[in-house]
Amino acid sequence: MIGRLNHVAIAVPDLDAASEQYRTALGATVGAPQDEPDHGVTVVFIELPNTKIELLYPLGENSPINGFLEKNPSGGIHHVCYEVDDIIAARDHLKASGARVLGTGEPKIGAHGKPVLFLHPKDFNGCLVELEQV
Repeated sequence: MIGRLNHVAIAVPDLDAASEQYRTALGATVGAPQDEPDHGVTVVFIELPNTKIELLYPLGENSPINGFLEKNPSGGIHHVCYEVDDIIAARDHLKASGARVLGTGEPKIGAHGKPVLFLHPKDFNGCLVELEQV
């Protein structure tokens, strides 16, 4: 059901510093920051030959990233995102197998302009999983 690894998301306490580190120390192609108000984050995508890294920074006081950074002040891996062909079919299959879909269970539009869902980390070995329809 899952396809390619779309990205690994890293929550960061300083988006500018993290972007610059990837750009200069690692020589990566770093995109511009983009606000995602529906998700409460500002994101920067780092393009790699085989996938992407998504830097996450809180957007507003109610950002879900705030709690993560309080527990992990230096930042850290926040989630992994896998591609799926049909997000509704994937959701229904996962729910039928006992997995919990976060939020309302209805896809939201993600940073790439495509439908996304998040799956409860307790159902996936402590890892928050994002599914993105391609």
